[in-house]
This record gives sequence, C-alpha cells and structure tokens, in this order.
Amino acid sequence: MLYDTINPELFKLNRKRFMRKMLPDSIAIFHSNDLMPRNGDGYFPFRQNSDLLYLSGLDQEETVVVLFPDCPKEGYSEVAFIKKTSERIAQWEGEKLSIEQAKEISGIAKVFWLDEMDSILTEMILLAKRIYLNLPENPRFQQPVPSRDARFAKELKEKYPLHKYHRSQPMLKQLRMIKSGLEIDVMQQAINITNKAFHRVLEFVHPGVMEYEIEAEISRVFLRNRAKHHAYEPIIASGKNACVLHYIANDKPCKDGDLILMDFGAEYGNYAADLSRTIPANGQFTQRQAAVYNAVLRVMKAATEMLVPGITLEEYNKEVGLLMQSELLDLKLIDKTDIKNQDPEWPAYKTYFMHGTSHHLGLDVHDASHKEAPFQSGMVFTCEPGIYIPEESIGVRIENDILITDHQPLDLMRDIPREIEEIEELMNVMIAD
Repeated sequence: MLYDTINPELFKLNRKRFMRKMLPDSIAIFHSNDLMPRNGDGYFPFRQNSDLLYLSGLDQEETVVVLFPDCPKEGYSEVAFIKKTSERIAQWEGEKLSIEQAKEISGIAKVFWLDEMDSILTEMILLAKRIYLNLPENPRFQQPVPSRDARFAKELKEKYPLHKYHRSQPMLKQLRMIKSGLEIDVMQQAINITNKAFHRVLEFVHPGVMEYEIEAEISRVFLRNRAKHHAYEPIIASGKNACVLHYIANDKPCKDGDLILMDFGAEYGNYAADLSRTIPANGQFTQRQAAVYNAVLRVMKAATEMLVPGITLEEYNKEVGLLMQSELLDLKLIDKTDIKNQDPEWPAYKTYFMHGTSHHLGLDVHDASHKEAPFQSGMVFTCEPGIYIPEESIGVRIENDILITDHQPLDLMRDIPREIEEIEELMNVMIAD
C-alpha cells in the first residue's frame, strides 16, 4: 500500500457496529472488487470494494470477509480469506499480504488462504439460519457487469435455497453515513494533500497554460504525498468549459482573462477529499468575475452554517436555492417576472445553478447514504454552490468538505484559500517571482 497503515481499531469498530445490527444466527459475507481488464493482458489499477475495506482495511484483490457474531464454533465470529502468494506471483507482481500482515491490518484473528475457504465457509453457513449478502444498491448507477458479490450470491442461493437471505446495504449505508473520529483523521489527510496541490496550482497557473498541465501538477503533488489516486476524474475547466458540470477533457488552453474552475480531490487510504476552486488565469479577477465569485461565496458560507442536525437534504437544498435566487437577482441574471412565472419543479435560479449543493463524502466521493435521512452529527458533506453563465463564459464553483457536529459545522478545508484577496495575493506573488 502506498499510504500509511490505518489504525486497525477503525475496522474493529466498524465490524462491531455492523454486527450489532445483524439478526440472530446470521452470517454476512463480503467480497473484494474484481481486477478490471483494461486492454490486452493489462488491468486498470485496483480499487478495493469500499464496503469490504470499511470492515477490514484489507486493500487487496481476491479477499473475502465473513462475519458471524453468533457462531457456535469458538473464535469464528470474524474470518477473512486472502490470496496466497505463489512463486510466479511473487516474481511477476510482488508478494501479496501474508496471514500475519492481514491480521495486523484488519484486527481479524482468523485469517486463512483463499483456497481453504470452501470447506470453512460451508461449515459456517450450515451453522447459520440467515445470510446477509452485499449486492450493489446505488440508485444513481446500475452496474452493467455483475460484481463478485453478485456472482457469489447467485451461486449461494442455488446451493443453499432454504436459508433466509438479507441485504447488507441498508445497514452499511446507515453506518457509513456517520464517520468515527478515526475516519475523520484519514479524511483530513486526504484534505491536507489536496490543500498542498491547490497551493501548487496557485504557484503554477499563468495565461497560456494547458488544462492538462494543471492536472499534471495536481497528480504530481498527490503521488509525492502518498495519495495514489484522484478520488474522482479531475475537472480543470477554463472559460466556457467551466459551464459544463462534468467537464473532464482537460485539453484546452487557459487564456488571459479566463476563469479556471477546478474540481479535484486526493484519495488517501481509500477516503476521498472533494475540493472546488475557481481562479483567474492571469491572477486578477475582473469586476464582473469578482461579483459572481463573491455571490457564490456568500451562498457557500450561509449554506455551510445550515449543515446542522435535524434538517433533511431536500429541505436544505430548497433553502440554499432561495439564497441563490437572491444573489442571481442582484447580479441581474433573473428578475421578479422570471420568479413569478417559474415552474415550481424547476425554479428560475436553476437556469444558473442546476445541481444540488451537497452530498455525503467518505470512502466514495458520493458516499453510501440514505438520502432521506435527517442530518446527524458525524456526517461529512460537501458544500458546493455554483453559478454558470455560458453566455459570459463564466463558471464559478466553490466547494469545501464539512463535518456536522452537535455544536456548529466544522469546515475540514478551512485552511484552503477561498477569498478573492487570498487567491490574488498568492498568485501575484508567484507571478512576480
């Protein structure tokens, strides 16, 4: 692993929380992600199944974790199976985790080689009445290729048709929404690395630089600080490109007078940071650009203060929409007639601010969650309002990651510059040098 070993107490705590929710006499089975073919005989870089990592910390393919809190066989309440290193694997790929390493990383006492799984797991399943399976349940995405968990579920139901089957996802979503202090520590590392990358961007950007060159500088900082991956495809969008919400081509020049909207975040220990900043290519906002930027910043600051326990995401987005409506009126992008004649399902402000303000953040950049659940202490949300004006080639989004607490929201990105004066000062110092 590129990143430092994470405290195994995190994964012990996560397993304990999950097992408390399991019905009596039940077993839960979790599989790693597949290695995904890229082309020829090559694979995409491996990224672990977030649920398996949440429960074990084992960041390796061909891994299985089994939880059976009521197992009558002593010592088998938690079991893991891992891939065994062969001489060929060791020579061509490097050694995989040893049994002892897997125990140390996960805190699971019973770890076996994967080729021992059939006999051990069969015995455990026959001692259980119920089986929890972890099939993908993301309403925004339907997987076209069955996951390892899904393939195993099909085999298991054919082999054990008389067991009762249950879904792990509703429980995992409920648990993963609430971050422990140990999780926040890892997320803060991802955020700190992202902060370093943004400062590098402020040093580097100048008129004529290519969008992909900015991306390259960000990637360089990430890797040098042990963040192997971006948490998602980075957006480096200059000029009118900034009005394309998921622009990832990153292949255009940043012209003098352009704003550059950047949306990127490091992934550290498989936990995501998610940052958006908008800066002027030449180090100086125009009067109009500054007016739009400050409107977004005011909405962001007010929206951050609204991230408190009790409110729902739907209620929150409606309130933020009213804040944005007021700013768009002041910018003369909409008028009172637009508001009077608006479609309630698509208010006038959505012409220039068409996306939601916040989403859960954690092991996934759009983290596992129940969207209808009221905000609770321990949840981490992005806060990312924006204004997009294609006819003016202006797109502005500002985004920080916020921890909800019982007192007031805690901005985990509070040290990353966002005020116009800070950005211009840092950029102009670098340009002068």
